[in-house]
Amino acid sequence: MQTPDATELLDGINRWAAIESKTDEEAGISRMMQQAMSEFRDAGLAVREIAGRDGHGPHFEAAVPWDDERPGIAVLCHLDTVHPAGTLERNPLRTEGDRAYGPGIYDMKGGVYLALNAIRTLIDAGTPTPLPIRFLVVSDEEVGSPTSRAHIEAIAERSTYVLVTEPARDGGKIVTGRKGSARMTLAAHGVPSHSGTRHQDGSSAVLEIARQIVAIEALTDYERGITLNVGMVNGGSGVNVVPEFCTAEIDIRVIRPEDGDATVARIRNLASHDPSVRLASTGGMNRPPYSKSNSVAALFEHARGLAAELGFELEDTFTGGGSDGNFTAAISPTLDGLGVDGAGAHTMDEHLLIPSLVPRMLLLRRLFQTLQ
Repeated sequence: MQTPDATELLDGINRWAAIESKTDEEAGISRMMQQAMSEFRDAGLAVREIAGRDGHGPHFEAAVPWDDERPGIAVLCHLDTVHPAGTLERNPLRTEGDRAYGPGIYDMKGGVYLALNAIRTLIDAGTPTPLPIRFLVVSDEEVGSPTSRAHIEAIAERSTYVLVTEPARDGGKIVTGRKGSARMTLAAHGVPSHSGTRHQDGSSAVLEIARQIVAIEALTDYERGITLNVGMVNGGSGVNVVPEFCTAEIDIRVIRPEDGDATVARIRNLASHDPSVRLASTGGMNRPPYSKSNSVAALFEHARGLAAELGFELEDTFTGGGSDGNFTAAISPTLDGLGVDGAGAHTMDEHLLIPSLVPRMLLLRRLFQTLQ
């Protein structure tokens, strides 16, 4: 059975990373999805496109030639990134030593490409796997999978196992647990006035949000694994106007579902410091927590044994970052972080480690060959 070398794999990953595909830039993500669908078809998989909606690009499913009605292995992937068009001009694709740099190369185009090549080599060799393999590749993971969640949960329902090609963590560790997450917006509606001549008549929405931010961030409890971050604030219409509107975008992470519900409720019940300013909140829990259940632990032990056969040690970890694995872990045993090793996701330092490419691809292939 032929195995592509690291140079071949990196060439393909770079080809994908050269297509800028930020989630909300529909033209770019659509080009990326069409390119990937073409390559999945060329590899011998049956591809079904799922039309995009609400300003998002398409998704697609891809099944092996020996697919049947049995529950199988779902491989979850995404090809959207956080990097806007033009990032390649500032952060071009390049290789420096054993590192390959570029936007989306680590999170997570590299992992998707490895999984495609793992199944391609099995199809080329005419070697069916014990279970059917079905890929779901989505275009909106980086913004919480609003148009793909139903498809993710549906494929998990008909799967014995779920493998997620998100990048590895902390030197090659795969992920067996993640915090749940919530996204909320707190909006303040104040009373506008001229800041020079009628300042006393105004009620500042920006001031109200500033006060609320202190209270929101104070809900962080590291011992319980609860964090709140106000990452974006937008308000005001001019420096000489007491601002009528202001919004704060809030990211919430929790380990326990009950903490998520309670924290969301506290945001929804915030009271205004200034009675002239109205508060309203929207949003809520986006991804449930993903815990290391007995079935997830058993799946990890199987993967660790395969890695040992391939000559490397595999460890697992828990992470605060969310993924589509959060949606599937409660439905079907899920292993996450099976993509490339590297670091710098979402930054200008994003890179993969070239020596990780072949071993990580072989691990995916062995999982395809041995899970039953």
